[in-house]
Amino acid sequence: MTVMNLAGITDHTLLKPDASEKDIVALCHEAQEHKLAVVCVNPCYVQTAAKLLHGTGICVAAVVGFPLGATYTEAKVQEVFMVKAHGGKEVDMVMNIGWAKSGNWKAVERDIFRVVDAAHSCGLTIKVIIETCLLNEDEKKTAAEIVKRSGADFIKTSTGFAGGGATVEDVHHLKEWVGENVKVKASGGIRTKEFALELVAAGADRLGTSKVLL
Repeated sequence: MTVMNLAGITDHTLLKPDASEKDIVALCHEAQEHKLAVVCVNPCYVQTAAKLLHGTGICVAAVVGFPLGATYTEAKVQEVFMVKAHGGKEVDMVMNIGWAKSGNWKAVERDIFRVVDAAHSCGLTIKVIIETCLLNEDEKKTAAEIVKRSGADFIKTSTGFAGGGATVEDVHHLKEWVGENVKVKASGGIRTKEFALELVAAGADRLGTSKVLL
């Protein structure tokens, strides 16, 4: 895969708490300049990004329940509907990590299933962030199995806010666990094209990064 091909699977991301509207405008201009696939922003900027990117073929994605996954399921569902209403095409939801660490997998499953159903009911692509750096191997596998059963479009490694990001090993394992019907998005700490290409070779179908990988 070439750097040009990487552009076509990259979610150009800006989720910093101090991101201004001016920063979002710059993000969208970069995405157009480098022909990136998606711009990923906080929900309050979906409408801004959607207007700027209208007619360009670049999708707008927003995060849901970000970055802890600890909001009410109903709040995540409403965020999904608001993203749709404001012109978004994709959502990246955060699994309830605290429930996962508590072993309350039934609650994790209910949460994910409801949000996935909400996204698909209004035609949105949905990625489920499991925050791999906070989970042990058994927890990662269990989370992957739930995401697979949910019918989500993607499983995603990381928010980038928990002290760790994508690893080649995690991407390889997630791809093995979810199979061919669920794609893998690697995100967090992807700062070079060389690392990006390693992640793709390990099975990543999409990359989330704040850097343009030239």
